[in-house]
Amino acid sequence: MSMPASLDRYFTREEVLAFPDDGKRYELVYGELLVSPSPALPHQRVLRRLLLALEPYVARHRLGETLTSPADITWGRGDDILVQPDLFVTGAAHLGATRWDSLTDFLLFVEILSPSTARYDRFTKRRLYQEMRVPLYWLLDLEKRRAEIWTPEGTSPTYEARLLSWHPAGTTDAFTLELAELFAP
Repeated sequence: MSMPASLDRYFTREEVLAFPDDGKRYELVYGELLVSPSPALPHQRVLRRLLLALEPYVARHRLGETLTSPADITWGRGDDILVQPDLFVTGAAHLGATRWDSLTDFLLFVEILSPSTARYDRFTKRRLYQEMRVPLYWLLDLEKRRAEIWTPEGTSPTYEARLLSWHPAGTTDAFTLELAELFAP
């Protein structure tokens, strides 16, 4: 598929969902089209490691469900939002959901930075995630081997170079993961 003639226009979710499956990721934030290529192999390795580490914790604490994109997250709102976080944890109320647009409660979003997505992930999508009150947003920087950690109230990130930690309300223990293990070759 060729790219739309102009990226400087307002796109709708219906238009984005009509794009053919060409291996690119198409997302929409308030009508702005975000296009990125398929993830690179190191990105996918880190995503897999994080999923395998996080999933047992989420299940043990009955927090909800750990999922990865492709996904079509819209918070059930309007016609101009459609995002695909690399990894996300839904709230328990959504267990058994069958439609992406029914998901409105999220506990964690994770994006793994790449040169083609860094601006979108750090600015455009981060602002949306904060506005939608996603309690915790991790940006994993493979090049710098660190995490940027955002909360809805944050005006700047906290940087972590050693340990990822997450302690959701109602849990007795925190999820922790050494970043050296996550970023291993």
